[in-house]
Amino acid sequence: MLIQIGQPAPQFTLVSSELKAVSLSDFKGKKVVIHFFPMAFTGVCTTQLCTMRDNFGYYDGLNAQILGISVDSPFTLAKFKEENNYQFSLLSDFNKEASTAYGAIYEQFVFGLKGVSKRAAFVINENQEVIYAEVLEVATDLPNFDAIASVVK
Repeated sequence: MLIQIGQPAPQFTLVSSELKAVSLSDFKGKKVVIHFFPMAFTGVCTTQLCTMRDNFGYYDGLNAQILGISVDSPFTLAKFKEENNYQFSLLSDFNKEASTAYGAIYEQFVFGLKGVSKRAAFVINENQEVIYAEVLEVATDLPNFDAIASVVK
């Protein structure tokens, strides 16, 4: 299912790298930048999240919350977050519910792996509506960070 601009954002509750339940609804009244990524510790995923890390200050002043989501376990994500000093939450979509709801899932990925998050970026507004949606079919492509930043602003 393709997510349309202006539609209500699909709600989710996932376990964070801090082993806490985090729901999209927790951030009502803020913008939320969601980054889906295939797998922790792979090159392009690290680049994607490091770009957000290095621009974190930019988002800080904009009442925006950044969330990184993959199908990795919370324990893997905790190590990934620690090694890369990410200041934002990483959420485990281990059961693939959020990735599926956002249309950001590969049926088949490399090495015969099934059900891996696609690289994707969404911006959700203060009323929990989708105001930016980008799902990349090619895992080595990166989201348009400038477009994301301008939508948040």
